[in-house]
Amino acid sequence: MDAVVLLGLLVLGVVVLTPVADRIGVPQPVLLTVFGIALGFAPGIPAPDLPPELILPLVLPPLLFAATQTTSTRELRAAARPILGLAVGLTVATAALVTVVAHALGLPWAVAAVLGAVVSPPDPVAASAVAGRLRLPPRLVTVLEGEGQFNDATALVLYQLSVMAVVAGGVTVTQVAAGLVVAVLGGALIGFAGGWLARRALGLLHDPGAETTVTIAVPFALFLVADEIGASGVLAVLVAGLYLRATTSREVTSAGWLLGRSVWQYVDFAVSGLLFAFLGVELADVLEDTPLLGDGGTLGVAAAVTGVLVVSRAAAMSLASAVAGSRARRAASAVPYGWREATVASWAGMRGVVTVATALALPQTTDSGSSFPLRDEVVLVALLVVIVTLVLQGLTLAPLIRRLGVAGTVDVRADARRLQSLVAEAALEQIRRADDVPAEVKAAVLQQYESRLAYRGQVHDLVDGDLGGHHAGEHLRSLLARAAEAEREAVLEARRSGQVSPAAADDVLFDIEARATRYGG
Repeated sequence: MDAVVLLGLLVLGVVVLTPVADRIGVPQPVLLTVFGIALGFAPGIPAPDLPPELILPLVLPPLLFAATQTTSTRELRAAARPILGLAVGLTVATAALVTVVAHALGLPWAVAAVLGAVVSPPDPVAASAVAGRLRLPPRLVTVLEGEGQFNDATALVLYQLSVMAVVAGGVTVTQVAAGLVVAVLGGALIGFAGGWLARRALGLLHDPGAETTVTIAVPFALFLVADEIGASGVLAVLVAGLYLRATTSREVTSAGWLLGRSVWQYVDFAVSGLLFAFLGVELADVLEDTPLLGDGGTLGVAAAVTGVLVVSRAAAMSLASAVAGSRARRAASAVPYGWREATVASWAGMRGVVTVATALALPQTTDSGSSFPLRDEVVLVALLVVIVTLVLQGLTLAPLIRRLGVAGTVDVRADARRLQSLVAEAALEQIRRADDVPAEVKAAVLQQYESRLAYRGQVHDLVDGDLGGHHAGEHLRSLLARAAEAEREAVLEARRSGQVSPAAADDVLFDIEARATRYGG
C-alpha cells in the first residue's frame, strides 16, 4: 500500500503541475523535481522502495525509443560530426574530469569512475521543453537532442565498466577493451536485427493495436537481450528505433501510426514526469542516512562536480564554436556556431533522467558480499547535481535565450499548412495522370482533392494573408471550434439514441478531433 500511495501522489503531481509549468513558463522537469523534493520532506510520506536492478530496464527503453520517434535521420546525418563529438568525446572527457576531481576529494578511483559515468550525460528533456516553447534554431535543437540520445549509450558503457570494476574488485585492460567491443558492436547488431524483425512483423500485421504492441515490446526486449550478453542496451534500442522510424512508413497502417504516435507521446510524458518527481522523494530518503565525506563533505563533492560539469561543457562548446564557425557558416551546418548559440548549448547541459536512473540502479553489494563502497554518497552527489543543474540552468535557460536573441520565428502550423498544399498538389498530379481507372472514379477523386486544396488555400489566406481583415485567423479558429462542437454533439446524440453503433461514432469523433487539432478549432 505504501508503494501505491507514493505512486498516486507522484501521478497527481504530474497531472496537476504539467499545465501549471506551461502557464508560468517553467520547464516541466524543473517544477516536478521541486515538487518531489517537497513531497520527500513531507511527514508521513512512505519511503521509495524500488529494487535497483529494475530501474534501468523499466525506465530507459521507453524513453529512448520514444525519443527516436520524433527524430529526423536526415537531420542527424547532417549534424553527425558535432553530435558524435559531444555524445562521445565530451561525455568521455567529462567522466574523466569528474573522476579525477572526485578522487582528489577523497573517493577511491573505482568509485570516482562510477560517479563520473553517472553524471556525464546531459539530459535533453528540460532543454527540449524550453526549445519547443521558444523556437530555438532547428540546427541547435538537432544537436542538443541528438547529443542527448547518443551520449546515453556512451555513458552507459562507461557506467557498466566502472560498476563492474567495483563489484568484481577490479578489471584489466583486456577486459575493458573486450567490454567496449561487445557493448558497441553487440548493441548495434542487436538493434539492427531487432529492428529488421520488428519491421517484418509490422508488415504482416494490419491491426493498429497489434502494431503498437510490437513497438512497445521491441525496446524492452532488445534492452534485456543486449544487457544479458554484456552489449549496450541503450545503443540497441536507439538503433532499432531509428531504423523503424526511417523504414516503416508503408508497413504500418494509418490507424496504427496515429495510435503509436499517441502512445509514445504519452509514454514519454508519463515516464519522464514520474521519474523527475521521484527524484526529490529519493533525495530525502538518501539524506537521512548519508554521512559527510572527508573534510569537504558530500555537499563539497557535489559542488565541485557541478562546477566541473558546467566549466568543461562551456569550454568544449567555445572550442567547438571557434574551430567550426567559419565552416558551419559556409555549409549551413548544424554546428552551434557563434558565441550566442554556443552559450545556449553550453548552458543547456542539465543532468536528468539517465543520471537519476543510473544512480538509483547502483547495486547494494559487491561479488564478495560486502556493501557497495560509498554507494549512498555517490547517489546523493548524483541527485544533488541533477537538482542544482535542473533548477539553476532550467530556470535561467529561457531568460538567457531571450537575452541573447537566439530564439527563432518558426511557425509550425504555417509550415504544416504549406506542406498540406504541397502534398495535395502532388496527389492531384498523380490523379490527373491516372488513365487506368474509370472516368467517373477519376472525376470523383479529382473533385475531392481539388476541393481540399481550395479550402486549404482559403485557410492560408485567412490565417497568413490579408483576406478577411486583421483578426480573420482568430475568427476562423473560433468558428471552426463552434462547428466542431456542434459535430461532437450530433455524434454523441446519435450514439445515445442508438441511431449508430458506438464503433461508427468513435470513427467519426476521431475525424472531428483530428480536424479540430489541425486547424485550431
